[in-house]
Amino acid sequence: MNRTVILICILCLLAGCKNSHKQPKRIPLAEVGKVILYYDEMPRVVQSDKNEADSAALIQNYINKWAKRQLLLQRAEDNLSPALKNDIEKQLEDTRANLVIYQYQRQMMLEKLDTVLTDTELENYYTANENSFVLGSNIIKALFIKLPVETPDINKIRVLARSNDQKDLQQLESYCYQFAEKFDDFNEEWITIDRLSVELPQSIENEENFLKRNTFFEASDSSAIYMVSIRDYRLRSSLAPFDYVKDDIKRIIWNTRRFDFIQSLENGIYNDALKKNSFKIY
Repeated sequence: MNRTVILICILCLLAGCKNSHKQPKRIPLAEVGKVILYYDEMPRVVQSDKNEADSAALIQNYINKWAKRQLLLQRAEDNLSPALKNDIEKQLEDTRANLVIYQYQRQMMLEKLDTVLTDTELENYYTANENSFVLGSNIIKALFIKLPVETPDINKIRVLARSNDQKDLQQLESYCYQFAEKFDDFNEEWITIDRLSVELPQSIENEENFLKRNTFFEASDSSAIYMVSIRDYRLRSSLAPFDYVKDDIKRIIWNTRRFDFIQSLENGIYNDALKKNSFKIY
């Protein structure tokens, strides 16, 4: 009887076991040395194939891979030097210890660490650490529009794009949804001017002078007209706006809290052990 037939028989036996009210026995599929592969150890995707022939092929393939890995592992264990084996055991011990400690710290943080950050706390940190929030790039709040050259009422769009009136901006948005290839207010967020420059047909020379002299900028090429309405800007080396660095401040405070919590947890366990004489220093 070949292996495929044996595997199909195993599948049939398993089907029978599922219909029985008795607890099914573990079914061995292969053995390498003293290590046995059981059917219930295989991935569910291998077990769940409804076609018996396909399932048998998947099982055979899995057995072959498992056997190759086990044979290689046993050969390696037989031939590695004692020094290397000891080094591996030490690495395994360290890895297990680190994983157990990490999971315990994570569990304690989920249960006890305060994760609430108020705007007042963020603003106070921003004010107290202004020197840490100096801009390294020029940033802007801007409206960007890219229109095909044949777009009707271009002049009207120019007027609307320069306006700060909410009704005009709503009308502009309606026009742009009809005609614009791209219309982006960047969700009214600060962006680096470099992020905008890549959208334009030519690069912006001397960004500082450009920002000081322009609230509206237009460029074109053979196929499109590009409009930029600059709502606000900040120059490099100046203080970054609070809303530009707000997420950074959240991460800083969170990481500080996390570090302090872990230090407190470790010190608490250490001091408790000292009181209970749980360990000795010789």
